Order: sequence, then structure tokens, then C-alpha cells
Amino acid sequence: MTSAEVQPPRAIWRQDGVVQILELAGDWRRGGAEVVVTGTAPDRAVARYQTEALGTFDSTLPAFLLAHLRSQVKDNGMAPPLDGLPVNLRGLLELALAVPEEIVEQNAAGKSPAMVRLGRFSLRAWASTVDVIEFVGKCSLSLGRFITGRARFRSKDLWVCVQECGVEALPIVTLISFLIGMILAFVGNAQLTNFGANLLVADLVAIAMVREMGVVMTAIIMSGRTGAAFAAHIGSMKSNEEIDALRTSGFDPFDFLVLPRLLALVLMMPLLTVYSNAVGILGGMMVGSFVGIPAVLFWNETLLSINLTNSSLGVIKSVFFGATIAISGCMQGMRAGKSSAAVGEATTHAIVAAITWIVVLDSAFAAIFTLLNI
Repeated sequence: MTSAEVQPPRAIWRQDGVVQILELAGDWRRGGAEVVVTGTAPDRAVARYQTEALGTFDSTLPAFLLAHLRSQVKDNGMAPPLDGLPVNLRGLLELALAVPEEIVEQNAAGKSPAMVRLGRFSLRAWASTVDVIEFVGKCSLSLGRFITGRARFRSKDLWVCVQECGVEALPIVTLISFLIGMILAFVGNAQLTNFGANLLVADLVAIAMVREMGVVMTAIIMSGRTGAAFAAHIGSMKSNEEIDALRTSGFDPFDFLVLPRLLALVLMMPLLTVYSNAVGILGGMMVGSFVGIPAVLFWNETLLSINLTNSSLGVIKSVFFGATIAISGCMQGMRAGKSSAAVGEATTHAIVAAITWIVVLDSAFAAIFTLLNI
């Protein structure tokens, strides 16, 4: 067909008695002539189509008809008749009309106003808060049963958790704490030397390690190492329906799975914190020797700078940090789906939640200690 034979597209609305007829004619092509519409589109559905004069067409014609047919479906709730249309065009329109509501909902969700999005965010935040409170409450009840001797779990599981949280974590805690102590000493020496007070590097390293860096770095290490392991282990058990089997056998999953991990981490975190403080001070002492501060002098200055109050602050915080890491890991594991991808997501969420809560708690402790002038 040459360009001279192409007929402009036409849509003619006619009424035959009470019957609405739409006559389609010409060639409906993208980039072609504009559609010539004759008559007024009726409010009710077209009863019949006439396509004897219809030439070639592409997506232009289905798009034209779909705009009218969707409004008919929305108003009447019924699929309009497509009698008279070519078979291929009718099949395409039937397929398009089969999913109109889903497309509308997706568009609406993408264009929801700010207040609607804020409301949805608030509902999700409230639901997450309720979940956390509920989980902490169940952990408290489980701890109460342990104190009163009514909790049932294998002592072997507790000692395995203690070993995983304590002894097996020493290498990474040693490395990170030693490097942190060295970094603090290098930075402190670079600044304090300008004032001729590089001996105060020992004070800086000691106070920073025992108050903040030792416990915070240990908590972050344990979040990525132990908290993630808790979420992965419990999540795998859930995906294999082992937790359901425990319930069926009469065992409380909180007593059998969560409580040993919670106790182990709360017991080990203070010990790891004290160890981290000592290793960090040792790293600072090594840097001090390198920049001309004798080890004996560095050690004596360290003993003068810290006291029982300073050294106990990090230990006190470590108990709360340990409980936070254990609860985050176990909670995400218990909420994991039943697939390997869901277990991976639970592990990631456990790490993010634990580190976030550690920072929030540390900020709260800093504010409290400042108000108490400690």
C-alpha cells in the first residue's frame, strides 16, 4: 500500500434506535493522520461495531478503544460487548480488559499523597514496635522461668553458646581492639605533641577505651558475628520446620533456643569488654613506645587516669548491649520466612537492627552519664 492509498482513521458514533453503533474506518497507524471523530461518544456501552471500511491498524486503534471501554467497565462493572471487531483486535482488548484494576491500583500507589505515605510508615513503625515489645516480654517471661527453675533447655546448649560467644570471638576482638588502641594513640600523639603533652596520650587511650571504644567496638563485632549467627541458625531451623516440631513436642522455643543465647551473650559481653580494654591499652602503649613514651611511664599514667567509676561504665553498658544483640538476632531468626533468601534477609536485618540499637543506647547512656556528672 502506498502513501496515496492510506485513508485517514475515522470513528463514527451512530445510534440505530436504542442501539449504539461505532463504525471504524481508514488506516489507524502511529504517526499518521489524526483520528476524525464524528458524533458524540455515548454514556452506555457500544452494542455493535462496524469495521467493513477498516483498513490496517497498529496499537493506535486498541489504545483508542481501550480508553472508552475501560470507562464502561468502571461504570457498569461488566465487560462491554466486542461484537463486530476483528478477531485479533477483540482478543487483544479482552486480554487488556482482564487486568484493568491492578494497573489502576499500582498507579495509585505510586502517586499516593504524602500524608498517605506517612500514615503507612507510621503503621509499619507501630507494628514493628509492638513486635519488639512482645518479643522482649516473652524473653522476660522465659528469664523468669529460668530464675524460678522452670525453664527447660539443655545445659550443653548454653555452654556451646558461651564458647561461640566468648572463646571463639577472641581473635577478632583482639585484632580490632589492638588496632583501635593504636589509632587512638597515633591521633592523640599527633595533636598533643603540639602542646608538649604527648604523655597524655596514655590518658586519652585509657579513658577512650574503658568508657566508649572498647565496649562499642566489641558490641559491633558481636553484632556482625554472633547476632548474625543467631539469626541464621534459628532462621534455618524455622525454614526446616524444626521450631514447629519443638512446639509440637511440648518445648517452648523461647526457653530452648532464645534463652541460652541470651544468657551466653549477657555473660560474655562484660568479659570481652574488659579484654578489649586491656588489648586496646596495650596497642596504645606500643605506639607510645614508638613515639618516645617509655612503657613504664605509659602504664603509670594509665593507672592514674582511670578509676573504678570510669572502668565500670563500659562494663555496665556491655550487659545491655549483649542483651540487645541477642534479642535482635533471635527475633529476626524467629520471624524469618521459610526460604534460604528469607534467612539471608533475616541475618542482614539482625545486624542492622543490633548496630542501630547499640548506637541509640550508647547515646542514651552518654546523656545519662553527663546528667549524673560521671
